[in-house]
Amino acid sequence: MENTRRSFLKKMTVAGIGTAGLAVANNAVAANLSETQAKKKPAGKDDGKLRFGFIGTGSRCQEHINNVLAIEGNKIVAICDIQQGPLDSTLKHIAKFNVAAPKVYTGSERAFEQMLNNEEFDCVIIASPWEWHVPMSVAAMKAGVPYVGVEVSAANTLEECWDLVNVSEATGSHLNIMENVCYRRDVMAALNMTRQGLFGELIHARCGYEHDLRNIKFNDGKNYSYIPGGELKMGKEAFAEAQWRTNHSITRNGDLYPTHGAGPVANCLDINRGNRFLSLSAMATQSRGLHKFVVDNGGENHPLAKLRFNCGDIVTSMIKCANGQTVIVTHDTNSPRPYSLGFRIQGTDGLWMNDGDHVYIEGKSAKPHYWDDSDEWFKKYDHKLWSSLEAKAKEAGHGGMDFIMMYDFIDAIRNKKPAPMDCYDAAAWSAISGLSEMSVARGGAVVDFPDFTRGQWIHRKPAFAL
Repeated sequence: MENTRRSFLKKMTVAGIGTAGLAVANNAVAANLSETQAKKKPAGKDDGKLRFGFIGTGSRCQEHINNVLAIEGNKIVAICDIQQGPLDSTLKHIAKFNVAAPKVYTGSERAFEQMLNNEEFDCVIIASPWEWHVPMSVAAMKAGVPYVGVEVSAANTLEECWDLVNVSEATGSHLNIMENVCYRRDVMAALNMTRQGLFGELIHARCGYEHDLRNIKFNDGKNYSYIPGGELKMGKEAFAEAQWRTNHSITRNGDLYPTHGAGPVANCLDINRGNRFLSLSAMATQSRGLHKFVVDNGGENHPLAKLRFNCGDIVTSMIKCANGQTVIVTHDTNSPRPYSLGFRIQGTDGLWMNDGDHVYIEGKSAKPHYWDDSDEWFKKYDHKLWSSLEAKAKEAGHGGMDFIMMYDFIDAIRNKKPAPMDCYDAAAWSAISGLSEMSVARGGAVVDFPDFTRGQWIHRKPAFAL
């Protein structure tokens, strides 16, 4: 069976996998390959500890490392990055835990392939620039890594979304999108309330990513974000995300970062599990924010003031669901504004809106037509993951949701369960990017949403955070 598996994966590597997808018969192949992987690479080989690898060693990687090492029974086998600075910083960070230093892979853009071929892992986590998410995820799955965690968004195009699904199905590797907002405490409480019928039948949802990132998209090459008075830089001369993230606003026009909002809403709507996204229509405003930021801080003659930024400052997508609901997703990262994900979960009996943290339940709220403060509702419907892990999560990143997410993922790995947020979730949530770009380019035309489950959504049952 092992020889057959290697031959199969070799053919896949040579031939590649495209948007058309593999036959549904791959499910049988996946089952066999998954069984083989379990035999070849048992969770916690030798010392019983789960073996982790990391590709991309920036600040997000270090946050993941904090949580991996805070949970008993894990070790870091190897790390990979093309830049020495982040590697050195991550090695110093790991040393604080008084654990063995991991092997380091670097030297070229394909060094991650060497790492995957040389080492055995129970899980590899990918926290690289967006354009590398799919190539690295695919390589890890083809290398036989049983669990692959990929940062958000998981994919940028529809073809990439299909690649994640096809390779996960064909290899049996479990792909997990590392969408931490799905584990935010208020989001999980709202999911609890949804599942217990407090809002009635869901009819509408809103969400998005509304976050002023102008000082993240430009910096002086030394710090994570731009400090007023410094030299504005982006691209190779810049630091951290400004090296690559800003360029997406030059070459693309659509919702570039949908999953922080779409993931939690999809869980409430049982997307891919009894419901699915059917179609999408998107429109974008004019692009003004990034150019204005450059002029305001660098002057009209600054070299970056000559750039043409393509992405509209605000991109609004409307999605229709198979069960009738509508969803509005907003992308707004180039405007001066406070942070918000703009959640609204609305049903026939009431709704939750997170801007202002309001809840209203007909017949149960304190006064008709007046908001309740969400605190009391969320205390009553606090999710068990939070009520049981609050003390351990308290010091973790992003208010503790990073720890809750990693705990849930590691529980799946150790117990050989499906990924909490699987390849179909990664594809459906991330596909909003590619579809919104298509729709914006066509003047807001409605575009069909692919069924990445190939019809399985009808029979699949909700599984996230049960």
